[in-house]
Amino acid sequence: MPGIDVLILTQDNCGFCDDAKNLFNQLAREFPMSVTMMDINSPEGQERAIAGGVLFPPGIFIGGEPFSYGRPSERKVRKEIEKRISSFHTAKA
Repeated sequence: MPGIDVLILTQDNCGFCDDAKNLFNQLAREFPMSVTMMDINSPEGQERAIAGGVLFPPGIFIGGEPFSYGRPSERKVRKEIEKRISSFHTAKA
């Protein structure tokens, strides 16, 4: 089954970033996904933040698409992950 690529733009001393890291590390044990962290203050991080409309960290991209920024909602994230996994199954059928 294909996995979902998740990118999280983070910065030091960011409580919401820690929440996002913990949430996605937990979800990666439940769902097929790869999670990458990137410093939002790096040149590439700034470029992605601007392109994705991320106003402040953490910026979350799922499948290369901007998903959210700020404190992540576990319910909202789970719903999106389940929807994407369901679409993998539908595409195969």
